[in-house]
Amino acid sequence: MNRGPDRHLGHTVGVPSGPESTPPDVGAPVLHLHSWRSRAVLGVVLASVAAGFGQFGVVAALGDVARAFGRFSHGATLADQAGLSGTVLGAGLGIIRLASLLALPLTGLADRFGRRSMLLVTVTAGLAVTVASAVSPGYWWFVAVFALGRPFLSAASALSQVVAAEQTSSRDRAAAVALVTAGYGIGAGLTAIVHSLASSTLGFRGTVALAVLPLALVPVIARWVTEPDRFAVAEAARDHPTPVLGAVGARFRRRLAVLVVLAFAVALMTGPANTFVFLYAQNVRHLPGGVTAAMVAGAGLTGLVGLLFGRWLADRVGRRPTGALGMVGIAGAATLAYSGSRSALVVGYVLGVLAGSVLAPAVGALVNELFPTEVRASASGWFLVAGVLGASVGLVAFGAVADAGDRFGLAAVVTFLPAALLAALFWCVPETRGREPEDLCPSA
Repeated sequence: MNRGPDRHLGHTVGVPSGPESTPPDVGAPVLHLHSWRSRAVLGVVLASVAAGFGQFGVVAALGDVARAFGRFSHGATLADQAGLSGTVLGAGLGIIRLASLLALPLTGLADRFGRRSMLLVTVTAGLAVTVASAVSPGYWWFVAVFALGRPFLSAASALSQVVAAEQTSSRDRAAAVALVTAGYGIGAGLTAIVHSLASSTLGFRGTVALAVLPLALVPVIARWVTEPDRFAVAEAARDHPTPVLGAVGARFRRRLAVLVVLAFAVALMTGPANTFVFLYAQNVRHLPGGVTAAMVAGAGLTGLVGLLFGRWLADRVGRRPTGALGMVGIAGAATLAYSGSRSALVVGYVLGVLAGSVLAPAVGALVNELFPTEVRASASGWFLVAGVLGASVGLVAFGAVADAGDRFGLAAVVTFLPAALLAALFWCVPETRGREPEDLCPSA
């Protein structure tokens, strides 16, 4: 991807930049905003790729994890077919998800110590611990060690979106967020494809240990990522304690509450839908590895289409309707994927990635545009925490229903469809299309 020219947009904080804006006073803070194609944005995209690659290893190799630590028989339950029961798998995955709650203080620290430093710390630590989990002697050891790296990678993923949003103007922001989301998807997809084609050789240990490859990208990320000027300006203008628990002022708590509920509902669907899909494909529907790899590759194409379409909708129609459309689409596609046949699984998975990709640019932009710079990372941390809780609840509920025989279809209906109704909450927050964060929420 060629690097586009950076745009240096000078303006006083709170005053929109553009050809008709009032020239800033001498000595006023100047924001140097970048194109979505700039190296500053591509650096955080690489960080997102690394986070996706590291986090998705346990999902891609879940079938092998169950085989390695479980027992098989010829019964009809999930434990008989997969090696471990849905309750045990759901509980383990729920613990790994819940570990991401620790990402809240990590993202909050970025509001005090800077985006760049915390991004580098979290992506490095998360990948290193993930590599170490490959030598775990048992299932619960694996859960515990992998869970230690999860909050760091979750924080890195959230901070990548924050940095991309802060480095760009309203014209480029949805595109930058879409690119960061695509980076995460590329990292996750690479893990899934490699495991699908080489599972007999790598096993779950080899798949997880491959996190050493994105770890080698950290020096490149360090050279490319820069501290956003928005943070530098906000840091110079304020004096407040370190928001280690994600402190957000009372003025913005209503917005945050709405976004927290939305994040919970989306993750309630995507958590089990994405986490159980490879176990369901390999251990229950016995999809050949080549077909699984083709399914993931096809989803990569629809994901790209979804990101482009979602970016266009978010910039032309609005963040709120685009988010609602994507959320409803996720529920329908995920329910189809688990309805019972191989073809439904493939089609539902591909369409689910499409719907999630439509959702991502709108929600990513909305979360970062609704809050001022001094609490933006903390607000993203709360959004992340809500997603962690939603995914954990979804994993346990979905696994428990699916446990009794082949009841994945019922588990999907019970878990996914009710959550889609909460898409109406998008209209409880302001529309941010075409507006800068400084206009929506001037610093106090």
